[in-house]
Amino acid sequence: MAGFRIPGDTPIELRAIPHPAITIAVEFGDRLFDVDSTAGRMRSGSLVAGLAFSTFRVRAEGVECVQIRLSPLAAHSVLGLPLKELRGSVIALDDLWGRDTLRLRERLHDARTWTERFALIDTELIPRIRAGRTVDPEVAWAWRQILASNGRARVEDLASRTGWSRQRMWSRFDTQIGLTPKRAAMLARFDHAIHRLVHGHAPARAAADAGYADQSHFHHDVRAFTGTTPTAAADEPWLVVDDRAWPAHGRATQPAR
Repeated sequence: MAGFRIPGDTPIELRAIPHPAITIAVEFGDRLFDVDSTAGRMRSGSLVAGLAFSTFRVRAEGVECVQIRLSPLAAHSVLGLPLKELRGSVIALDDLWGRDTLRLRERLHDARTWTERFALIDTELIPRIRAGRTVDPEVAWAWRQILASNGRARVEDLASRTGWSRQRMWSRFDTQIGLTPKRAAMLARFDHAIHRLVHGHAPARAAADAGYADQSHFHHDVRAFTGTTPTAAADEPWLVVDDRAWPAHGRATQPAR
């Protein structure tokens, strides 16, 4: 979870890099996000980005917002819909929560500190997680195996180890997580490698540490996910904030930027 403040009257443009989590952003000032993605353009004070295989651009001017990275295991409950319906899409949170989104924006605006705002997000999300749909235990286990291995888990083995057929695992995983196990593994491996770059490792070392066959394979995936080179992608500002999903590894709060 992170807080952002982008001052000034000059618009800036950010690229959101694919991440193995559902991203929610809630603006609580009086500004809106301009979003340009493969699904089209929209203008909203809140957004939800599903698991995707391409970047999207956000244009913002003088915004104040809270960003939440949600594990798909929690997002399935919080958002109240199969994550397959969000795949590759960016939509307004209002479309899912209705007037609750406006109420949350107003409460965030009235809060005096970032600590209070993060607590408000907890208060909003935890009851939804407890009352919402749950992911099948087999799907949750497979997702955690993929993340824990940074995408190196053999997806062919996941179904057999749960006792499910391959077809059943692929179908349930795709519906509840929003990607097939194979694509989820690709995303987890890419995310691990790109964050190695952010932390200062050379592309060759990042590729090797993430299990890529060679550096060209890594370059291919970076181009597919971001549309740019590893060096350029590593400089994207959103990559340096919150590289963990809430609440899979505990909450990670960041100071305002």
